[in-house]
Amino acid sequence: MEPADTASAQTPAAAGSAPVPSPARWVLDLIEASPIASVVSDPRLPDNPLVAVNQAFVDLTGYSQEECVGRNCRFLSGSGTEPWLSDKIKEGVREHRPVLVEILNYKKDGSPFRNAVLVAPIFDDREELLYFLGSQVEVRDDEPNMGMARRERAAEMLKTLSPRQLEVTTLVASGLRNKEVAARLGLSEKTVKMHRGLVMEKLGLKTSADLVRVAVEAGI
Repeated sequence: MEPADTASAQTPAAAGSAPVPSPARWVLDLIEASPIASVVSDPRLPDNPLVAVNQAFVDLTGYSQEECVGRNCRFLSGSGTEPWLSDKIKEGVREHRPVLVEILNYKKDGSPFRNAVLVAPIFDDREELLYFLGSQVEVRDDEPNMGMARRERAAEMLKTLSPRQLEVTTLVASGLRNKEVAARLGLSEKTVKMHRGLVMEKLGLKTSADLVRVAVEAGI
């Protein structure tokens, strides 16, 4: 996907769907470099369509970026997808809060896979909902305890953070951007950026999407 510098640019949508506005550069930066399959959707548009997907998502699902953008992520669902888990995701979306579930999804070739799905909100400077961040990790049959292992690892990673770094991480995971985090904590935006950068470096993470995933997996 070509980067977009303004929200007014148009991205080609999947066949049968209308073009959707491409997100700003900072939104694409959330997911592009992540090794985890990640997407961004826009709940301000009809049916909350995807507006960006990264290469890891393409590699995981087999769908091209052009086949994904402009569609609601439910195209990964199929006959075996658990409706009660779909409802849990919908509830998190409706309540604008992070949610993490392991659900059965389907790749483009029809093969099913167990998918640890994270959906988390992203707010603007006025704390109005802008986007949803989604990320997917395949849970293979030969690793039945992978989800628990990831949660335990994430919790251990966060134990290495200072109290202030943990506060910043918690607010970032709730969907707030640096300016709002600074206001909540009574810090300068520059200080928040510093703490956020130190957290990313300490935890060995490449993108903010990865930071949100670790925080939610750890249960904060």
